[in-house]
Amino acid sequence: MAEIHHHLTEPQIAAYASGALPYPFAMVVAAHVSMCAECRARLGAHEVLGGAVMEVLPAETVSDDLKDSILAQLDDTPPDEPAPRRNGIYPGPVAEALHGEAPKWRALGRGTKQAILHQGPNGSVRLLYIPAGQAVPDHGHNGLELTLVLQGSFADADGTFGVGDVEVADDAVEHTPVAGEGMPCICLAATDAPLKFSGFVPRMLQPIFRI
Repeated sequence: MAEIHHHLTEPQIAAYASGALPYPFAMVVAAHVSMCAECRARLGAHEVLGGAVMEVLPAETVSDDLKDSILAQLDDTPPDEPAPRRNGIYPGPVAEALHGEAPKWRALGRGTKQAILHQGPNGSVRLLYIPAGQAVPDHGHNGLELTLVLQGSFADADGTFGVGDVEVADDAVEHTPVAGEGMPCICLAATDAPLKFSGFVPRMLQPIFRI
């Protein structure tokens, strides 16, 4: 596994541990954690801390109906399934979203492609395929974007991002990512709001490509 230089923030790991992250961001965090021993250890610390907090909280009284309902749901819960396994370059959480199949790529132009894995009220998560040396159109952000590199690399004003690295870009970031030389760059990217493209053509095509 390549050395990872760009990690998740502490609040993102804490939110994931508590189950507070929307699904698109949770998939990126889960994928990164599966690739990064450092962030996996940080997540474990948050889970231990959360368990300790739960133990000291005062007990809440629940009605018999609620108790019976919860116990019935536990009885209906199937046995734990094995954790999703890595499929080629795709970490377990991504392989699970792909249902074991190859991505259904859709061309965006100039060899760049995307495969939308999920889109809903809380945001979207997609795979991006960027040919070596190709630039993504200059853009800013209306919200948060998490981008995890699964193959190859890309570079922008914030540095170079290789396999396992995650870039955290908020509404203060405007950049023009360029895929590194060699193999195509494949990324997992989650956003909670549409991007802000600088160019006229990308803005016109944005509703069609749902970016």
